[in-house]
Amino acid sequence: MRKLPFDRAKLEEIAKRWPTPFHIYDAAAIRKNAARLKSAFAWNEGFKEFFAVKAAPNPHLMKLLRDGFGFGSDCSSMAELVLAEKTGNTGADIMFTSNDTPAEEFKKAWELGAIVNLDDITHWDFLLETLGGGVSFEGRTMCCRYNPGPLKGGNAIIGKPEEAKYGFTREQLFACYAAMKAKGVKRFGLHTMVASNELDPEYIIDTAKLLFDLAAEISAAVGIDFSFINIGGGIGIPYRPDQKAMDFGRVGAGIRAAYEEKIVSRGMKPLAIYMECGRCITGPYGYLVSRVRHIKNTYRLYAGLDACMANLMRPALYGAYHEIVVPGKEGSSEIAVYDVTGSLCENNDKFAVQRALPRLERGDLVVICDAGAHGHAMGFQYNGKLRSAELLLEEDGSVREIRRAETLDDYFATLDFPGLKD
Repeated sequence: MRKLPFDRAKLEEIAKRWPTPFHIYDAAAIRKNAARLKSAFAWNEGFKEFFAVKAAPNPHLMKLLRDGFGFGSDCSSMAELVLAEKTGNTGADIMFTSNDTPAEEFKKAWELGAIVNLDDITHWDFLLETLGGGVSFEGRTMCCRYNPGPLKGGNAIIGKPEEAKYGFTREQLFACYAAMKAKGVKRFGLHTMVASNELDPEYIIDTAKLLFDLAAEISAAVGIDFSFINIGGGIGIPYRPDQKAMDFGRVGAGIRAAYEEKIVSRGMKPLAIYMECGRCITGPYGYLVSRVRHIKNTYRLYAGLDACMANLMRPALYGAYHEIVVPGKEGSSEIAVYDVTGSLCENNDKFAVQRALPRLERGDLVVICDAGAHGHAMGFQYNGKLRSAELLLEEDGSVREIRRAETLDDYFATLDFPGLKD
């Protein structure tokens, strides 16, 4: 069973101040993990990780990664751009990658000096129209997102690239870089994102190889030099007990060998390696802490929690597995099989189906693991459910609130109806 950074007594102490459910993140473990990723690419002078804000859009976590490791922000919306700005990331510390992008978001990204990563060839003309005909690209870096189509097999979550809505075709890339060059752009990047929750290091290494080859071809054909290659994120985490964590060192070494073969040996100018990992940075070190509210015994045995899929929707959305730990009962020999459920009026509101757990009682604390990415971030308010607090467990054992729990006043704040608001 998973080893937690806190025991039952510590959680009960925390719950006296912040009632369950709540999300809590292990700051020490996140820092160690971020250091491992950075170390794996220390060989590349320009290496930069742009933390995927969508995974955990909390400025306290973003600032921890920025201040400790120089991580930038991978943004795809106005709110994420503002979060990056407020945590101190501006200019080339922001990679702005979005799709079906509104004009105001392109304007905001441009004002912040972000690296603008276009998702479609038509977005180039739309960007020029949005910024005005006299826009100068002096000192600015432009990037395009590549969709390799059937040249690159997809994976279970992200699907087949040729069926994805993201990115340029190969032919469109050559045309867009030529148009950018004609407009005066001098700094270029190339990006792709073809994996999600991938645990095979060779898949990530092969993605880098594909981009290195493509960058060389575009450089020769269009007459430009690339400043960076962004190999995307997509590195997964071992949600299931039988899975192994991605070896950052193996990924870094494999990409280094490919870089030597495909960039250095061709005499190309040095390229910075960029990444936009989110899940693998914070995911394993966030926990959803809940309490058993009811035990129901009908055709199955059900453990009903005070959390629901509004707090963590991955199991309902993807059928995803999240390990569940019952603090204080880790060594229990009394085992029962439960569907672990929430209280939404949806039958798929289940954190686990037919899961063997220590025998549960009302009031037991339950910890759902690997909830540090795409957990709180994907929360919603169906059935009038309120999003929970987010807490940070510091290295000295102290705990601080980094987002308060929502209240009914928050839920009613956007309604203009008599008696609902003070």
